[in-house]
This record gives sequence, structure tokens and C-alpha cells, in this order.
Amino acid sequence: MAPEASGTEPRPAPGATPPRTPPLIARAAAELVGTAALVTTVVGSGIQATELTQDVGLQLLANSMATVFGLGVLITLLGPVSGAHFNPVVTLAEWWTARRGGAGVRMREAAVYLPAQVAGAIAGAILADAMFGEPLVQWSTHDRSAGHLLLGEVVATAGLILLIFGLARTDRLRFAPVAVASYIGAAYWFTSSTSFANPAVTIGRAFTDTFAGIAPGSVAGFIGMQLIGAVVGLALVALIFMPGREAAE
Repeated sequence: MAPEASGTEPRPAPGATPPRTPPLIARAAAELVGTAALVTTVVGSGIQATELTQDVGLQLLANSMATVFGLGVLITLLGPVSGAHFNPVVTLAEWWTARRGGAGVRMREAAVYLPAQVAGAIAGAILADAMFGEPLVQWSTHDRSAGHLLLGEVVATAGLILLIFGLARTDRLRFAPVAVASYIGAAYWFTSSTSFANPAVTIGRAFTDTFAGIAPGSVAGFIGMQLIGAVVGLALVALIFMPGREAAE
């Protein structure tokens, strides 16, 4: 879930950088599988939690903890292949920052990453439902269209973009698996929306009428706020991490 390193060929991060850029098909597969596994973790742990307890606080705690651990593992494993974006706003933000010849995904790569992420998210939700004997596709009835929830998505997404691209600007992407997973875990609790912060995951979670679901009618609002959050996050990165002047000798 981080920008790629500089050079004539984009190099994925976080994690160890391979000596050569993996083929685009391998990177697309990593994005599809990684996003699918992430959504399976979110939806599956939500189902498991509701089966084990009726306490909503404990349900959210179990859901957030599983997501933290799962996301950290996925970034560590797949970061060296694709950059472990698993998130269209991360991919689009990286493309935007690289559009003038900087490091990051190009338009062709972004055009492959985005559908892979969405397809993976849908597949992950269906897989989670299948494992727990739920209907494979059942549109969620969890309405999340309230204004305060939409504000929560702006905050959650802006913070995520600030974190990832701030780490990149300060050459600390090696901390991304822990930092990004920790942020998402915290944002489950400090945002009103429980921090979807990801258009692909939002779409995937509309396919399951379980604890982690979101009603299809709420999807467009969430995605719109996530895109706004990405813009806010990039603006904060530009403001906070602007290049400094060299000290006078």
C-alpha cells in the first residue's frame, strides 16, 4: 500500500525490493489476491464475531484485530511484488504523483491494478460468505449514508494517504506493514464509519449482508468521500513534507 521507489523502472514497496520489476501480470495477480484476502479477512472475521458474541463492542474489536494482523501480513508478503496497494485511492494517488515522470505506477499499470482490486474485493466477500454458509451474493442492508459517516470516510482516507506518502517522502516505507495496519486498526475505532477508506473494499462489502456489509445505495457516497479524502491527504503530504532548503555552509 505504498508508492514505488524511484528509477527508470518502478520498483514496488514496502518490503524488500526485487532486483527486477515483476511482470505486470504478476503485479496484477498480487493486487487481486491481496485485495481478495483483505476483504475475506474483514468479512469473515465479522461473521465469526457475530456468531460468537452479541456484544457489538466485542464484535468490532474482533473484526479490527483480525484486519490489523491480516493486513500487516499481506503487505509484508505482497509489497515486494506490486507495492501492496489493495486500494484504488492509493493507486490513483501514486499515479497522480508520478504523472510528470516521478516514481510510481503509470497509467497503463493503474488501468490494470484498479479492476484487479475491485474483482478481488468482490471475490473475497463471496469467499467469506461461502466459508460461513451464507448466501454467496446477498446485497447488504446496512445503510451507511448518514453525513457523519461520510465525514468519517474523508478523515480515514486522508489519514491513510498522509501516512503512506509521508513514509515514502521520508524514506521509511520499510515500516509500512506495521504502520499501515496499525493505522487501519486505530481508524476502526476513531472514525464514525469504521474506516473503509478503500473504494474496492467498499464495493466488495456491498455483496454481503453481514456485519461488515454496506448497502449498495451507500457505496457511491462512500467512494466519493474516499476520493475527496485522497485529495486532502495528498495536499497534507505536500504541505507537511515539502522539500527543505539545504543548510548554508
